[in-house]
Amino acid sequence: MTVIRATATGLALLLATACTAPSPPRSQASQAASTACAPPQKPPEVETATTIDVVEQAYFCILGNYYSGATLDARSLLTAGFAALTQELNRNGHDVPEATLPALTGDRKADWAAFEAVYSKTTDQVPDLRGKLAVVILEAIVAALGDNHARWAHDVKRPPDRYDGDGYGLGLQANVDGPQLDGDLGAALPPLFVTTVQGGAARAAGLRPGDIIESVNGSAPFIDGKATPAIAALYPRYPEARPVRLRLLRQGTGRRWNATLKPGLYPRDPATLHVVQSKLLDDGIAYVRVRGFAPDSANRVFKAISRLRTGRTLTGVVLDLRGNGGGIPAEATRLVSAFVHGKATAYLCTVDGACRPQRTDDTVELLDLPLMVLTDRGCASACEHFSSAVKDLRLGRLVGTRTAGVISGPAQSYLLRNNTLLSFPARHHRGPAGEVIDRIGVPPDHHVPLTPKDAAAGRDPALSKALTLLRK
Repeated sequence: MTVIRATATGLALLLATACTAPSPPRSQASQAASTACAPPQKPPEVETATTIDVVEQAYFCILGNYYSGATLDARSLLTAGFAALTQELNRNGHDVPEATLPALTGDRKADWAAFEAVYSKTTDQVPDLRGKLAVVILEAIVAALGDNHARWAHDVKRPPDRYDGDGYGLGLQANVDGPQLDGDLGAALPPLFVTTVQGGAARAAGLRPGDIIESVNGSAPFIDGKATPAIAALYPRYPEARPVRLRLLRQGTGRRWNATLKPGLYPRDPATLHVVQSKLLDDGIAYVRVRGFAPDSANRVFKAISRLRTGRTLTGVVLDLRGNGGGIPAEATRLVSAFVHGKATAYLCTVDGACRPQRTDDTVELLDLPLMVLTDRGCASACEHFSSAVKDLRLGRLVGTRTAGVISGPAQSYLLRNNTLLSFPARHHRGPAGEVIDRIGVPPDHHVPLTPKDAAAGRDPALSKALTLLRK
């Protein structure tokens, strides 16, 4: 599935339409029908072509429902869309005299009408590009929001013969991961190194945790200490993926070598398929890893701790949220509710500052156990909701590294007339203390980063620190 995120560069997909004639004028009634948007009542049907009418619907849907839609300068969206149009013309070896952004006045309806008129004149000159131009305009409008929870999902494709348990990609995880790419890549620190080998091409090429990635497709992952977009190639999305060339260093031996990894399907370790995993550590400490806030994940955590508690006295809990990309905010709230009652775990706020508290579910039984939470830059969205509540409400301590800062607000989906989904937040998230976490992240109480030497030796310094703190 191609998902265009507001923080990522839009990838243009070829969605050309068969129509070559100019679009006829539409009545006010048909225009109103085309711009209405509503949450889907059932799964979308087969996707149809993206037209300028679909772009218009998305434009007014954003202005009418997005978090800052009421105060947003819509000219910024249309300018971004028109810039994408001209860039796509250039990529296809065309330019059109009529492709000039009209003067925009700030009147949303009048500006759209002027924009659409120029679009029609332009595409009349290049009818074969009409569909593609509509796609890149809509991608650019969504990206112009600058919101990591705003996206347009379209042109759904799946890897062939996919089955439960498959992974897709190079078969590795690095210390700079997906949530970081969608958030603040500037916060990534060198070196880039392999943290986990999951299978597939990475395993076949003999990669190991701790291997340092010195270049990706011939480009340095860091320049002057700052991360570069080259890192994104480590996490290909079907079907655009191409082989990725890596230059690697194994510090323990000094070996340097090149490896070309071809993305594809690979069987994942069955243990990683479980959203919640648990085990008993020494001194009666329950270790629970939560890979995502999926439906019923909080109850699974409670059941796991209850099983570990049977016949023994637990002395503490370590919740490992590293790599937890988020999920359902209500599940994060329920998990917080096992450690405190009668508190606000977060606030959801409108653009004018009216905030609605997200309160604990006081029907959840309190665990009454000391808590340590392991976090990293892969902890995003609902994971940050939980982490900030633990920190602000002093329910335990965070150990590891700062979270991703990818938590603008819970997104609502809207069905567009071509059966694609547009989603974005109507409210933005604030922590229990009223602080903004989006683009900033939640800092740990104890900063314990993973190093290449730790990964190569199989050491987990963050877990070791958490256990030390619990045993004091």
